[in-house]
Amino acid sequence: MDQAKYDQMQGMLNKLQDIKNSQESIIDKINHVITDLFQDPDKDLEKAMEEAHEKASANVDKIAEAIDEYEIKFNKLQQQ
Repeated sequence: MDQAKYDQMQGMLNKLQDIKNSQESIIDKINHVITDLFQDPDKDLEKAMEEAHEKASANVDKIAEAIDEYEIKFNKLQQQ
């Protein structure tokens, strides 16, 4: 694999990892809101945060799968 292709693919992996980290940070912030709701309950907000948590968790899973698949491609190309 030439250096330009390597750099491009490595950059893509870095961006994917950054997206995953951002989603994990969102989950952490949602968890803080959910925890705060124990002190000052609000059923509507709790429901919204639970739904947001589910969607963010699904995003993390999907991005992690994409990273794994892309790393496999990247590694195969490096071995050629």
